[in-house]
Amino acid sequence: MTHTHDKSRNIVLIGMPGAGKSTVGVVLAKILNYDFVDVDLLIQQQCDKTLQRLIDSLGPLGFIDVENEVLLGLDFDRTIVSTGGSAVYSEEAMQHLSQEATIVYLKASLDEIRKRLVDFDERGIVMRREGAMGLAELYEERTPLYEAFADVVVDIDGMGITEAAREVARLVG
Repeated sequence: MTHTHDKSRNIVLIGMPGAGKSTVGVVLAKILNYDFVDVDLLIQQQCDKTLQRLIDSLGPLGFIDVENEVLLGLDFDRTIVSTGGSAVYSEEAMQHLSQEATIVYLKASLDEIRKRLVDFDERGIVMRREGAMGLAELYEERTPLYEAFADVVVDIDGMGITEAAREVARLVG
């Protein structure tokens, strides 16, 4: 018997670095009694390097390839998946995830992200373009992608972690 995944049994969190995908994901998993997978950690474990070191050694596009592979290899059920902010650069991976899960965009304003991202330079943030890219440019480049892939958008400005997780659970769970 082949078992088809029920999209509602998995939730994939997408959004900017600093939007709280990992922290909200952990709380959400507790609320719904689901498993939790942090894709960034999965990549680090599989490659045995920090994200920043991977990006430095592979370059942004090489890193996106690795991320794509890891995302395509995910097989999950009753799981909250926290993706890296750059997951939306991998169209193939996002298509795979959208067949398996409800994709939730944790949307925060640029100001909110700026407040949360004190460690912008050490965060292991993937810049697709050459040269320094500011947070505002990154936000502008990624926002349409997050919006395009999202099944559900949750505006988390001013929300605490638990509040944001409860809101996602209410909308999706």
